[in-house]
Amino acid sequence: MRVVVGTCGFQKSRKMHYKLLDAVEVQQTFYDPPPRSRLDSWRSEAPEDFEFTVKAWMLVTHGYNPRLWRRLKRRVAGDRSAYGGFKLTRENLWAWSVTLEAAEALKARIIVVQTPASFEASIENSERIVEFFNKAERGGFIIAWEPRGAWWENPNLLAETARKAGLVIAGDVLRGRLPPDEQELLYARLHGLGGGEVNYKYKYTDDDLKRLATTICGGLWSEAYVMFNNVYSFDDALRFKQVLREACKQ
Repeated sequence: MRVVVGTCGFQKSRKMHYKLLDAVEVQQTFYDPPPRSRLDSWRSEAPEDFEFTVKAWMLVTHGYNPRLWRRLKRRVAGDRSAYGGFKLTRENLWAWSVTLEAAEALKARIIVVQTPASFEASIENSERIVEFFNKAERGGFIIAWEPRGAWWENPNLLAETARKAGLVIAGDVLRGRLPPDEQELLYARLHGLGGGEVNYKYKYTDDDLKRLATTICGGLWSEAYVMFNNVYSFDDALRFKQVLREACKQ
């Protein structure tokens, strides 16, 4: 099995990430996509075998949020209410095209779409996702969907939606959020344990990492991405690479 270990965002210098880890999930593309020239520069400075994955722009998934939109430097045209929730609107399709352009610049393989808990597990939202991804340009990318909230309590609806939309289900495997057995690619996003749905201040214990390695090594996936998304993400990812080497020897 091919296992890729990385972090959600650069926590240390880019050079350290390139040297010691396998991948980074770019977070800037979620809040305010950088200009193409900057992304081209990141790709050219990174080793050829270092992977970038891209988190889709919040405008596509979350829509208008005054707190989040204050971070935007890029001009956003059109009706604010037309953004978010995978609405099949001109505005949302434009925002999606910005995400595709970022993924192309970084020569990414995977685009991550993370939906908020407010995007509820419902037939209406399921149909919206399916319609969006069956009509929008996909650019040949693998699209990994991490839903927050009650989708995980509705596994049949979650699996059916992903299948019809052609998506890979991503989740925090240490919180039991595993994809269907038939999914060949695992994309794990690890947000810390305890607390609510995320606990970014959590530092993974050795036992946590051993349990994670056992899950990864024992899975039937052909490949797995393990992306740490906590305050200690860089150090935890390095520790996990060592634990993984030992665990998968057995």
